[in-house]
Parts: sequence; structure tokens; C-alpha cells
Amino acid sequence: MHKKIIIAFSLFVALTTQAQLKTFTLDEAVMQQARAFKADKLAGFQWIPNTTNYVYFTEGNSKMMQASATDNKAKELVTLAEINSALGTKLKSFAGLEWIDATSFLISENGKYYTYSITSKSGKNIQASANSDENQTFDAAKNNLALTVDNNLFFYNKNKEKVAVTNENNKGIVSGQSISRNEFGISNGIFWSPKSSYLAFYQKDQSEVADYPLLDITETPGKLENLKYPMIGQKSEKPRVGIYNLATGKTVFIDPKSGNANDYLTNLSWTPDEKYVLIAELNREQNDMYLNVYDANSGDFVRTILNEKNNAWVEPEHEAFFPNANSNNFVWFSEKDGFQNLYYYTIEGKLIQQLTKNQFPAREIIGSNTNGTEIYFKATGANATNMLVYKVTLKGKQTLITKDEGVHNVSISSDGKWFFDEFSNHSTPSKSLLYDAKLNASTLLVSKNKYEGYQIGTSEIKTIKAADGTTDLYTRLIKPSNFDATKKYPVLVYVYGGPHAQLITNSFLDGANLWMFWMAEQGYLVYTVDNRGSDNRGFAFESVIHGRLGVNEMEDQIKGVEYLKSLPYVDGNRLAVHGWSYGGFMTTSLMLRKSDTFKVGVAGGPVTDWKWYEAMYGERYMDTPAENQKGFDEASTLNYVNNLKGKLLLIHGTSDDTVVMQHNFALVKKFIEAQKQVDFFPYPMAKHNVQGKDRVHLMTKVLNYIIENNK
Repeated sequence: MHKKIIIAFSLFVALTTQAQLKTFTLDEAVMQQARAFKADKLAGFQWIPNTTNYVYFTEGNSKMMQASATDNKAKELVTLAEINSALGTKLKSFAGLEWIDATSFLISENGKYYTYSITSKSGKNIQASANSDENQTFDAAKNNLALTVDNNLFFYNKNKEKVAVTNENNKGIVSGQSISRNEFGISNGIFWSPKSSYLAFYQKDQSEVADYPLLDITETPGKLENLKYPMIGQKSEKPRVGIYNLATGKTVFIDPKSGNANDYLTNLSWTPDEKYVLIAELNREQNDMYLNVYDANSGDFVRTILNEKNNAWVEPEHEAFFPNANSNNFVWFSEKDGFQNLYYYTIEGKLIQQLTKNQFPAREIIGSNTNGTEIYFKATGANATNMLVYKVTLKGKQTLITKDEGVHNVSISSDGKWFFDEFSNHSTPSKSLLYDAKLNASTLLVSKNKYEGYQIGTSEIKTIKAADGTTDLYTRLIKPSNFDATKKYPVLVYVYGGPHAQLITNSFLDGANLWMFWMAEQGYLVYTVDNRGSDNRGFAFESVIHGRLGVNEMEDQIKGVEYLKSLPYVDGNRLAVHGWSYGGFMTTSLMLRKSDTFKVGVAGGPVTDWKWYEAMYGERYMDTPAENQKGFDEASTLNYVNNLKGKLLLIHGTSDDTVVMQHNFALVKKFIEAQKQVDFFPYPMAKHNVQGKDRVHLMTKVLNYIIENNK
């Protein structure tokens, strides 16, 4: 009798607890993951230069706190209200603040730049640019501000005089902006030399690049907006590098040394002494790369330091890193031994030392210590779902700095003796630590779990074997909070599958979007596989896709499906698939080429035929139709429309400048010709990613479609 009472009471408590838990809406799941549910962190953490003090912001980024690494006792340094009072401004936050020296920093508002001194509690306006000015880039001393207006490059000198670096009337010649459609790690087009004697810049001549038409519906009548879009195998932009000499007011230009005008000029860097510019030059086929040195004053070619070739591709993504401000010796990233490792060279081209010899990729150099004897870098470590931080000496002695598994971001003090580490992992929303030179850690902040009190399911990372039978693939399975292993659940497979992306990480929520947990609460399992071809697994893993995009990726996704069907609680007849961009290509490919697998699919912004994609990315992975027609025919989803069996929804932003609308329109036309019914939904004026409140509409559309058609 007593036993029955205890069991009944336990059940009552469980049900009562369940009833008290809050549920989050799809609106919250889409909009609040990085807001209301964001983990607590030391917002805006920065080291004050040449000190062991650091700052961070509190009270909605309106108050700056300072602490010393030796005791971590925080005190208020300055408030936004005090700065606004001193400057006569209406700054809304400290966002974008940058320290100049130990007592002063740079802060900006609407193109106006101010300095503020902590000691004198005063400041001044040092530069102001117009609202139409773009790509504002200060030199190291914060005296000269470079910027672009339309297709030309200018700078304001320390006297606030506007100096024209280029004056091109031909709108097809563009200076000072990012080139190569932001491939090869390129994210900007302006490069001040270390002592501000020179201003280097990218220039692209895109006069012969085809115009792609986009429709602006916000005007009456609708207006044509032309986008320069170099498609695979078509005419592409022609790059140059200009070097403007501030003393003489003259510019010299560097063209590709190969003489091939549309080869790529990438990863530009200055030597510390300002004598040389280093440029990684890549042939258009992207299988032959030269790291070349040029004379900064004349623009003349000096020497080639190294050359790398690969039958699949060579992809430089990191400029040369100079660990010591007094030396032109530099560190270079290379995948030539199968994993991205670090190599130490002289400017004359002699390899001094291979610094790392890891069987996992180095991803980013964070910095070096004051005398340049230690370099700090991010790498996955043996478990590819992590992102750890290491240091390595110039002799190649490597040490792991971060002690916890997870995804880490580390900031290093000027002297290289203190390491601020902020990380999360599967069970840790966020934790902030401070390591000393001996790597002893003190805890600064541990975030509470913002999902406590909410009804939220579980996520688990496992591995399965790829279709090759040997390679491990990481998988993530999200289950509902009331999961019952005796029931049968439908599954949504969320897929990306392409290069430079990794969906599964050892971070909080395991890299998943919160809407996936909302979907699980609707009685679903949500499953993801990072197939071969995805990121952070080394060159062999990633290059298996070359020339045959979609083939090995699909086979690995099917291995994921086979694993799902082996689980007793999976309803193998109710599988859905959804993805965006490359994931949209994968979704349409799976629905058409593995047509018995999924009952319903939703493909957003999909590539449907690679011949309509951009040259820089597409030719790296597929070559050109002239070289690989068989591969293009095999990958084109247009060739498989007759195979469709399930329900398919296609979605596209009408102003998509990454995957242009031609992809989806052409596929829809093929479905019409084949008398196949599909659904199509446009997002007017949206680019490649649908953002803001429109994204709530998008995810409601996607998930409702899956739920309704997967019953």
C-alpha cells in the first residue's frame, strides 16, 4: 500500500513539475536564441594595451568596468553618460571601442570618430566622414582614415583633408573594396602599412563581368538593379593591387605575375619594415599558388617564396603573420601535408621551421608575445567538434592553453602572460576564465542556464561510419523533453553538407538552432550529419567532393538515414529533409536522386545547376563545364525532376546575390515541363538569408509545411 502511494506521489510531482515549465514559441526560438537566451559573458572584453588591466561593459553596454589580472577586482572606469557629456555626443553604446594606448581609446558614431582620455576625462573629434562613405579603415596610429565612395578610394589625413587615391570614371573599375566575392579569406580591400607610409588596396576591373538583373519592387514602376556576377566559366574580374605612397602622392600597381589577368591576388600583407608586400597569387584553375614578394616603393616583383600545387585545389585563406615587429620572418598556413599547419619562413624564402605537425587543422592565429617567440593559435585538437587554443614556440614546442573541451575564444594580454578564455561546451552555457603564464586558471564568470524553467529536449553527439566504411562522421540527434523510447517518431534531417561549414560543435546546444528544439517539442526528432566535404577534418576529408558535388555527401547522408532507421523509436516512413544554400542543393538532390528516402523536403536558396554559380567558389570544387561536363550534368538537379515522389517546397529571396533566382526558376520550369507538382515561395527583396521578423515567417512556413505533409 505504502509503495503505491509513493509511486503515485512521484508521478504527481513529475506531472506538476512538467506543468510548471514554460514553453517557448517558435517566434522566441527564432529571435531570442542570441538575445533573451544568450549566456552571460563579460561583454566587450578587451585588454588595455601595455598593461595587465582589462575592461568589459555592463548595464546594457553603458558602463565600462576595469579590473587587474592580478586580483580581478572590478571597478567602474567610465560611463557612456560621462563620455557623451565630455564629447557632446549621443553615443548609444561602447560597441566598436578600440584602445589606442594605456589611457585613451577610439569610439565612433555615425561616421564621426572621437578619442577619449581616461586620465583627463576629455576627448575630441579626430575624423568625420559622410554617411555615404564606406569601408572606413584607420591606420595603426589612428591619424589617417581610408574609405571608399562609390568605386573610388580616398583618405582623410590627420588635418582632416580628403585626399583622392583613385579617380576612376569607369564604374567597372572598383578600388578599396573586397575582391573575389570574399573568397580566399578576403574580407576587405584597404591595407595600411605598419607606419602609415603607404596605403595598399585591391582594385578589380569588372567591366567585362556579366550583369545579373535583380528586381527592386519598392519603386513604381519596379526598378532593375544590375549585379556584377561572374558565373563559372564566364568572364571574371581582373584584379590588381595598388600601393599609394603618402609622401609622393604616387601609386604603383601590381598585376598578376603570371600575365593571366584574371588570376587571383589574395592574402595581402605588409612586412613590418614596410619594404615589401606579400601576395598569394593563384591561377584561375585554383590548383597552383605562388607566394610572391613585391617592392613596396616600385611595385616590382622581388621573388617567389613558395609554390604549392594540388590536383584538387589550393586555397590560401590566411595572410602572412609576422610575430616580431622587428623582423620580416613570417608564419604561413599550409595544408600541403594534409592538415592546415604553421610554417616559419624568412623573407628570403628559407623555411626555418615547420612549427606544427598536427593531424588536425590550425584555424586562426590570435597573436604572439611581445618579443615574438611564442605564437597563439586556434585549432580543433583531436576532436573536430572542439575549437581549442594552443601556443607554439619558434622551435616548434606546442602547448595546449585551454584545459576544457569545448569551443573557445581567447584574448591575450600585450605581454603574452595572461589569457582570457571564454568557452562553452555541451554542458556549459558559458564560462570565463583567466590563465596566468603558468596556465593556472581563475574563474571570472559562469553563466546560468537561460533555458532552466523551460520545456526543452536533449541533444546528443555521436559518430557513424561514412559511406567509405572507415571515416567517422559526427551526428547530432535532438529529442523532445517528453521523449518515450516506446513510441515511433518522425524525423527532420537538417542538412548543409558543403565546404567551410560545420553544423555540429561541442558548444552549448551542440551548435544547433533553438528552432530545432521547438520542432522536437512538436513530437519530432531533429537529426544532422556533418558529411565528408564539410569543415575542420583535413584536406582528404574535405576534397573528396572535387568535381562531383553532391555525390559522396548524399551517400553519407543516406548512411545517417540508415542509422536512424535502425533505431526502434524512429518512424522510417516519416522522414523530412530541410536545408539552405548548399543545404538547399543537398535537399533537392536527396529528394530527386534518393527519392524513396524522404516524404517531404524544403529547400531554401538552392543551387540547382552549378554552371550558374559564381566562378571563385564553383570552379574550385567543380572546375568548368568545358573541363568537367560530366560532373556538371551529374550534379544538376534539373536532370532528375521526373524522380520526384515526395512533397517539395522551394524557397528563394528575390534579391539573392549569392545563389541567384535563376537556379530556382529553372528548376520550377523543369518541374512544369515534367508535369510534376511542387510548391514555391518567394521572399520579395530578401537576399540570400532571410533575416529579422521575416525569418519567423520563414521558419513558420518551413516547419508547418513539414508537419502538415509528413503525417
